[in-house]
Amino acid sequence: MYDYVSGTVGRTGPYLAVIDCGGVGYACRTTNHSLAALRKGEAGKLYTYLHIREDVMELYGFVTEEERSCFQMLIGVSGVGPKAALSILSSATPEGLALSIIKGDERALTVAQGIGKKIAQRIILELKDQLAKGQLGGGEAYGGTGVTVLPENKGSEAAAALAVLGYGNAEITVALKGLDVDQLPLEEIIRQALRRMVK
Repeated sequence: MYDYVSGTVGRTGPYLAVIDCGGVGYACRTTNHSLAALRKGEAGKLYTYLHIREDVMELYGFVTEEERSCFQMLIGVSGVGPKAALSILSSATPEGLALSIIKGDERALTVAQGIGKKIAQRIILELKDQLAKGQLGGGEAYGGTGVTVLPENKGSEAAAALAVLGYGNAEITVALKGLDVDQLPLEEIIRQALRRMVK
């Protein structure tokens, strides 16, 4: 319904940012990472997701499209609601979350408030399974039969992480082209590739 809201930051609070757009304040549930990028009285833009359940409609907003993509991916996991997804994304960047999933690092997920071992294991299991089947964007070109889940080098790992974030094969190939995947740390490879894709 709404792709983004852009205006002046009216106020912020715990997991909340209000963006004033032409005299209307849009209350967006958000993460600590997104809140850190917003300043009251200054211009702000949030990429949004409208969550509807029974008699409740809530708007969620994120400073980057990658964070929104991760949020949608997380709430698609059985047993993970918006509150849990915000908690995870408040303690992990999109690239950090992607790495945790492809490496099977449940400990990194349980750092988030309210996320126990069982939920962390379910997130890793379900999202790895989707990635292996090529359902998260770029799975097929980087090992649709499961190679993505167990990468052999940093280039493959970075490609798998970008696929977890919802990018397709062609975008990933272009973004990684020319990067020194042998010398750069894995998280930096992903960060630089993301910068290229959002330009």
